[in-house]
Amino acid sequence: MKTKKMMGVLAMLCIAGQVLFASDAYAQKSKILVFCKTAGFHHNSIEQGIRAIQELGLANGVSVDSTVNATKFNDATLKQYDAVVFLSTTGDVLDDAQQQAFERYIQAGGGFVGVHAATDCEYDWPWFGKLVGAYFAGHPAPQEALLEVINRDFPATKPLPSQWKRKDEWYRFRKRPEGVEVLINLDEESYDAGEQGMGNPHPISWYHEYDGGRSFYTGLGHTEESFSEPLFLQHLWGGITYAMGK
Repeated sequence: MKTKKMMGVLAMLCIAGQVLFASDAYAQKSKILVFCKTAGFHHNSIEQGIRAIQELGLANGVSVDSTVNATKFNDATLKQYDAVVFLSTTGDVLDDAQQQAFERYIQAGGGFVGVHAATDCEYDWPWFGKLVGAYFAGHPAPQEALLEVINRDFPATKPLPSQWKRKDEWYRFRKRPEGVEVLINLDEESYDAGEQGMGNPHPISWYHEYDGGRSFYTGLGHTEESFSEPLFLQHLWGGITYAMGK
């Protein structure tokens, strides 16, 4: 009888331990915010992008919220997130108080991910320009081009081939990013840039630590098809993982 009672107690302790472990894991679950407000051009791929990131989050145990509501940019809300993704945001999307809250978030060790048109917003906010790395200047028509993956020792590029050919809308930037680690260059000889070239090298994806936090940018992701493309999704999720500090 004593043996049965002891086994029962042990079973209850085991179950309780599992519940506590599950509760602890849930409490510590990583969480990201996808911000997709547009005050300029609106990319049709945003909706596909949100769904793809949500699915990636589900597959990797990361909670994903999405919003176009800039009032989310306050101290109490932002501190809930390991990283904030600007998914093809355009134009002036945050007011002064919201900008200051986001600066404090990054300074406290937060993560930033910029996707495609994230370089086409907040031109009058120099801090953001340094965070994202560059500002959009123009682009030719979407077309296939060759990407040269120059740093494969990073989560966003480890799954990629050293040369990667794909179709997208290829951004030209006002100037090359400074103080960043370039991951991918665009081979301008592989597509018709017209008057929208930068010359070589033409960085198209990079990362850096900035003002206490982490920043990753990819110029890829204009097309709806991008968000069902396995290599692009691995590239994007690798950048998000870095920004989360994982």
